[in-house]
Amino acid sequence: MKSTKTEARKTSGAHTQEAGQYPAGGVVRAEAASANHLRTKAQVMCESTLMDAAMERDNLRSAYQRVIGNKGAGGVDGIGIEAFAEHLKRHWPTIKANVLAGTYIPSPVRRVDIPKPQGGVRTLGIPTLTDRMIQQALHQVLQPIFEAEFSASSYGFRPGKNAHQAVKSAQRYIDEGRRVVVDMDLEKFFDRVNHDLLMGKLADKIGDGRVLKLIRRYLEAGMMADGTVSPRTQGTPQGGPLSPLLSNILLTELDRELERRGHAFCRYADDCNIYVKSHAAGERVLASLTRFLTERLKLKVNAAKSAVDRPWRRMFLGYSTTWHKQVRLRIPASSRQRFKARLRAILKGARGRSLYRTIRDLNPVLRGWAAYYKLTQTKAALDTLDGWLRRKLRCILWRQWKRTNARARHLMKAGLAQERAWRSATNGRGPWWNSGASHMNAAFPKAWFDRLGLVSLLDTARRLQCRL
Repeated sequence: MKSTKTEARKTSGAHTQEAGQYPAGGVVRAEAASANHLRTKAQVMCESTLMDAAMERDNLRSAYQRVIGNKGAGGVDGIGIEAFAEHLKRHWPTIKANVLAGTYIPSPVRRVDIPKPQGGVRTLGIPTLTDRMIQQALHQVLQPIFEAEFSASSYGFRPGKNAHQAVKSAQRYIDEGRRVVVDMDLEKFFDRVNHDLLMGKLADKIGDGRVLKLIRRYLEAGMMADGTVSPRTQGTPQGGPLSPLLSNILLTELDRELERRGHAFCRYADDCNIYVKSHAAGERVLASLTRFLTERLKLKVNAAKSAVDRPWRRMFLGYSTTWHKQVRLRIPASSRQRFKARLRAILKGARGRSLYRTIRDLNPVLRGWAAYYKLTQTKAALDTLDGWLRRKLRCILWRQWKRTNARARHLMKAGLAQERAWRSATNGRGPWWNSGASHMNAAFPKAWFDRLGLVSLLDTARRLQCRL
């Protein structure tokens, strides 16, 4: 990106949302003109109203409610959910006029780095709430245009599609005899999207130059970190409503190539698994797709994380499978360990608060995790996690009691005989050992935690499975 353009964006950032002026000498992109050349006049006239449809009152109201409902953090302007409505009352007429005129300039996105489970960080670009609302409004009118051309094997960020469908589809392919998976990882996909390539695909379907121009500006909006704005010449950072749709638009070419070759595959955003019948076939597929992605889509396959292997040795969307002839879905050890780490973070400091409050903090997380892993067909993992969590809570109780007298008194209150309660309270063992011992299990069994309202992963998953 040229330095003059970067400077223009930095200096205009302060008054972007009020004035929305395009920098003098800015280049108007030619995507709309090239696309219109291939269409009939009637088509172009119809499509040239796309921005007007996006800015229509009902569409904007829906976009606003979606942004507010997500309760996300504010962007570089510091405007949060509480102040957003008042901000719109003051500035929206000017912002809308600039959007419709094609002169609106988005604010830079706020950079946020979050750790990945497998190591490294994922960079998010958080737009301002105003830009998120505009992007959401655009998404709502663009999604129906592109949805019809998306592959049936693409499950990410689409209406009526979800990760559970992708996992069940993968299980079906394995049951059919495709017992080798090409687990393909795209290296920093959202950071490497080629802007010109993506804009060309958008221009094939969109005739409104204002929409194309605004999307290009969103792609090129700088990223702010520590008060410094860095320009972007590639990538569509995660964090805005348009990013998932744009990723599907670009990767649809990969889907069509896989379909043309007759492959069985499942794709969820940039996570793509192809199922074949032999290891040799998998190696050929991985090599040829690596070339295809490099040459056609300007993307890079991460060789260190991609592999040709048995499905039960790999993980797809948090699930794995057993090795049986009719495979069963299971929760891999890595997913369980990450979940334990999340629970430990909630339990940290729990010694200083009541068990009721701790359980109240745990329950939403437990419900969400059980709902995601409701497809699991092996109950041992859920049962083990339930037992581990109850032991952690018993350990908290033991630590809270502190002294021998208090421990004996609480054990007797829970129903243990006096002799056994005193013998247990004076055994000299540590809290973790006692939390797993028979006296604590007898005093505080699963039924006791059920009465307190603690969510059971196994019970919740079984209940949800009955509704499938």
